[in-house]
Amino acid sequence: MENRSFDHVLGWLKKTRPDIDGLTGSEFNHVNASDPASPKHYVTDNAIFVDSDPGHSIQAIREQIFGSNDSTANPAPMNGFVQQAESMGVEGMSRTVMSGFKPEFVPVYTELANEFAVFDRWFASVPASTQPNRFYVHSATSHGASSNVRKDLIHGFPQKTIFDSLEENDLSFGIYYQNIPATLFFKSLRKLKNTVKFHNYAVKFKLHAKLGKLPNYAVIEQRYFDVDLFPANDDHPSHDVALGQKFVKEVYETLRASPQWKEMALLITYDEHGGFFDHVPTPVEGVPNPDGIIGPDPYYFAFDRLGVRVPSFLISPWVDKRTVIHEPNGPTPTSQFEHSSIPATVKKLFNLKSNFLTKRDAWAGTFESVFKLRKTPRDDCPEKLPEVTKTLRGRGPREDAVLSEFQVELIQLASQLNGDHVLNAYPDIGKSMTVGQANRYAEDAVQRFLEAGRAALRAGANESAIVTMRPALTTRTVTEDVGYLEAY
Repeated sequence: MENRSFDHVLGWLKKTRPDIDGLTGSEFNHVNASDPASPKHYVTDNAIFVDSDPGHSIQAIREQIFGSNDSTANPAPMNGFVQQAESMGVEGMSRTVMSGFKPEFVPVYTELANEFAVFDRWFASVPASTQPNRFYVHSATSHGASSNVRKDLIHGFPQKTIFDSLEENDLSFGIYYQNIPATLFFKSLRKLKNTVKFHNYAVKFKLHAKLGKLPNYAVIEQRYFDVDLFPANDDHPSHDVALGQKFVKEVYETLRASPQWKEMALLITYDEHGGFFDHVPTPVEGVPNPDGIIGPDPYYFAFDRLGVRVPSFLISPWVDKRTVIHEPNGPTPTSQFEHSSIPATVKKLFNLKSNFLTKRDAWAGTFESVFKLRKTPRDDCPEKLPEVTKTLRGRGPREDAVLSEFQVELIQLASQLNGDHVLNAYPDIGKSMTVGQANRYAEDAVQRFLEAGRAALRAGANESAIVTMRPALTTRTVTEDVGYLEAY
């Protein structure tokens, strides 16, 4: 899911679940982080709908965590959220970032926390925006990216992924996407043989679950574009969190009804905190750089500290009710749960013979031991989760809205998939699109890309080749729609 902190989504669960490290109501930030005499903004439980997007660039997050450009404090004071919000000049933003949801406003998450497990010390991998953190989920590194993807890297990130490790060990994987799979930022996933691993969520997810044909490892991607017929369900401001709840409910209930349920675990997490307050200090010591790559100027980030805490759930019939998972037990004294814990745990669960991907997943805490606490799977897991009856946004999607930074990058990815990256309009493509236009463009690009790859596979092409399309915005013939192949 997208851009929410633990305290913002789950902090107020502490009222009924004191075992969770949440909010007491006494937490606050000063308007001026360095002036204890400046006004205080306390946390509230009045979050409903967030229209404006709080700051979550690497420089904004540094200010939120440390209250200044000095990032040496240990523990991190977490005292600059209000100060940074005030600097944005958006009415009410400082109140917004200190707000959290009442548990009844996120009924699906409240039920999952009570029925299964919640991590209360799971951190974003990087104190930066969406895309670097998503890369850590799949590859335990962002290959030096400390902001959302630069235009010169749209051609594909080269690092090894957990999907490669699974394939090396003869295990299956699948990606169930909605608008456009952000996992296609990885170059290796654009190989011909992997085009058959991408499935339209609406068409295939429920079918595969019902037939017991889900792969060993599945990634479910959200709808990132907010359009009338299919509103966004990724929780990114200004999208409706109620729709995100409905989406999670649908995924859970689909899996719960699957014949594979008793051999299954579902992990739900957020890419990063999105600028919302969290009181737990970000780990700043003993975090290894994954691969020796340093971030670009002007920050030259060393990838040696984590991002802000985010909500994370572990759901399985092998997990006891009301479990709270705190800090991990190793593998080092400084290890933490963060997004690299996902590939690290997959390696342990499936006993992969492949090495760890980077120094980061070798360091990250793993959670396979949680499944060993029971001798048999539970038979009392709820078949249905609570209905989401209250919309948290008083309006529908705005298809004429301009794109967020993340959405622009998804369109740049789409332009690479369909070949438009060779046109003069690139790299400005997407900047003049509305959300509605972008959604249509992205969906068409993905469809063309996957169809071309599958057609080439049927024609007997080298399965390790990469599909490279000709421009979609130029006149093209039927044969051009198949694209052409570039040796990998």
